Amino acid sequence: MRRVIVDYKKLTNDILSMLVEKYPDGYGDDDIIRFRNANNESVEAVEVRTDDTVYLVKVSTKLANTMENFDEDDDDDMFSSEETDLGDDEVQIPDDDDDDDED
Repeated sequence: MRRVIVDYKKLTNDILSMLVEKYPDGYGDDDIIRFRNANNESVEAVEVRTDDTVYLVKVSTKLANTMENFDEDDDDDMFSSEETDLGDDEVQIPDDDDDDDED
Protein backbone atom coordinates (compact mmCIF):
# COMPACT_ATOMS: atom_id res chain seq x y z
CA MET A 1 0.00 0.00 0.00
CA ARG A 2 1.33 3.43 -0.96
CA ARG A 3 1.67 6.18 1.67
CA VAL A 4 1.43 9.70 0.32
CA ILE A 5 1.99 12.86 2.34
CA VAL A 6 -0.18 15.69 1.04
CA ASP A 7 -0.15 19.37 1.94
CA TYR A 8 -3.54 21.08 2.08
CA LYS A 9 -2.53 23.33 -0.85
CA LYS A 10 -2.27 20.27 -3.09
CA LEU A 11 -5.49 18.55 -2.04
CA THR A 12 -7.62 17.20 -4.82
CA ASN A 13 -11.40 17.40 -4.53
CA ASP A 14 -11.46 13.61 -4.12
CA ILE A 15 -9.12 13.64 -1.12
CA LEU A 16 -10.89 16.65 0.37
CA SER A 17 -14.22 14.89 -0.05
CA MET A 18 -12.86 11.79 1.73
CA LEU A 19 -11.58 14.00 4.58
CA VAL A 20 -14.94 15.71 5.01
CA GLU A 21 -16.70 12.35 4.90
CA LYS A 22 -14.39 10.78 7.48
CA TYR A 23 -14.30 13.84 9.75
CA PRO A 24 -17.70 15.55 9.25
CA ASP A 25 -17.36 17.47 12.53
CA GLY A 26 -13.66 18.17 12.06
CA TYR A 27 -10.74 16.19 13.39
CA GLY A 28 -9.56 16.03 16.98
CA ASP A 29 -6.25 15.46 18.72
CA ASP A 30 -6.90 11.70 18.75
CA ASP A 31 -7.14 11.70 14.93
CA ILE A 32 -3.73 13.34 14.42
CA ILE A 33 -0.75 11.17 13.50
CA ARG A 34 2.68 12.55 14.42
CA PHE A 35 5.85 11.44 12.65
CA ARG A 36 9.20 12.70 11.34
CA ASN A 37 9.72 13.16 7.62
CA ALA A 38 12.90 12.47 5.61
CA ASN A 39 14.33 15.84 6.76
CA ASN A 40 13.76 14.82 10.40
CA GLU A 41 11.05 17.50 10.73
CA SER A 42 8.08 16.83 12.96
CA VAL A 43 4.88 16.46 10.92
CA GLU A 44 1.27 16.20 12.05
CA ALA A 45 -1.31 14.72 9.69
CA VAL A 46 -4.71 13.07 9.48
CA GLU A 47 -5.20 9.86 7.55
CA VAL A 48 -7.63 8.89 4.82
CA ARG A 49 -7.46 5.64 2.86
CA THR A 50 -8.43 4.34 -0.52
CA ASP A 51 -8.11 0.71 -1.61
CA ASP A 52 -4.46 1.15 -2.60
CA THR A 53 -3.24 4.36 -0.93
CA VAL A 54 -2.95 5.89 2.52
CA TYR A 55 -3.04 9.68 2.35
CA LEU A 56 -1.48 11.56 5.24
CA VAL A 57 -2.79 15.11 4.96
CA LYS A 58 -0.71 17.64 6.86
CA VAL A 59 -2.67 19.34 9.62
CA SER A 60 -2.98 23.11 9.80
CA THR A 61 -5.53 25.78 10.56
CA LYS A 62 -5.88 26.29 6.83
CA LEU A 63 -6.79 22.61 6.36
CA ALA A 64 -9.62 22.94 8.88
CA ASN A 65 -10.90 26.06 7.12
CA THR A 66 -10.65 24.37 3.72
CA MET A 67 -12.62 21.35 4.96
CA GLU A 68 -15.28 23.58 6.50
CA ASN A 69 -15.63 25.66 3.35
CA PHE A 70 -15.72 22.55 1.15
CA ASP A 71 -18.63 21.19 3.17
CA GLU A 72 -20.45 24.54 2.91
CA ASP A 73 -19.80 24.64 -0.84
CA ASP A 74 -21.47 21.23 -1.15
CA ASP A 75 -24.51 22.58 0.71
CA ASP A 76 -24.59 25.64 -1.55
CA ASP A 77 -24.44 23.43 -4.65
CA MET A 78 -27.28 21.30 -3.35
CA PHE A 79 -29.54 24.30 -2.80
CA SER A 80 -28.50 26.24 -5.88
CA SER A 81 -29.36 23.33 -8.14
CA GLU A 82 -32.97 23.46 -7.01
CA GLU A 83 -34.94 26.13 -8.81
CA THR A 84 -37.62 27.86 -6.83
CA ASP A 85 -40.38 29.85 -8.50
CA LEU A 86 -41.20 32.78 -6.27
CA GLY A 87 -43.77 34.14 -8.68
CA ASP A 88 -43.95 37.57 -10.24
CA ASP A 89 -44.74 39.43 -7.02
CA GLU A 90 -42.02 41.79 -5.94
CA VAL A 91 -41.58 42.65 -2.32
CA GLN A 92 -40.26 46.12 -1.50
CA ILE A 93 -38.02 46.19 1.54
CA PRO A 94 -37.37 49.72 2.84
CA ASP A 95 -33.83 50.74 3.64
CA ASP A 96 -33.05 51.72 7.22
CA ASP A 97 -31.75 55.01 5.80
CA ASP A 98 -35.29 55.93 4.64
CA ASP A 99 -36.36 56.43 8.27
CA ASP A 100 -33.61 58.99 8.81
CA ASP A 101 -34.77 61.11 5.86
CA GLU A 102 -38.21 61.68 7.38
CA ASP A 103 -36.91 63.58 10.44
